[in-house]
Amino acid sequence: MPNLTDYIEDYLKKLLALSSSQYIEIKRRELAGKFSCVPSQINYVLDRRFPVERGYLVRSRRGGGGCIRIYRVESLHNGSWSDLFCSLDRESFDAQRARQLLKRMIEDKVISRREAAILDRLLREDLYLATSLNPEELRLLQRELFVNALQELLKVEY
Repeated sequence: MPNLTDYIEDYLKKLLALSSSQYIEIKRRELAGKFSCVPSQINYVLDRRFPVERGYLVRSRRGGGGCIRIYRVESLHNGSWSDLFCSLDRESFDAQRARQLLKRMIEDKVISRREAAILDRLLREDLYLATSLNPEELRLLQRELFVNALQELLKVEY
């Protein structure tokens, strides 16, 4: 059963699909009023459902009632995915963000569902239980394995 977050996400995606420009511009307060929620709920949706890994760029302007622009980043091809690897930086590597990147790559037909499932295995915590690494070391190992496997998969020189 869809929740409020799903409804807000769907609404914004429909606005983007209907937009003649490359972006939509919304006011946080007006959108919150439309869905009878607090503006922080809108922030939550934007942070969780519209990150770069899923192909969106969100920019907000101070003043003007909390005006926000949401851009849909066009499909990337194999060569330009390396730019997104920077978002998987060492200190803040997060398996959930990496999974969102995999979903985007499936949507853009850069990788298959099977390839994504294999890469997703590297993001599972239980895979690393036998190691005696502390959480920080574990994240670094997980990131290195994931990024290297993904880079190898995206090579075009085979």
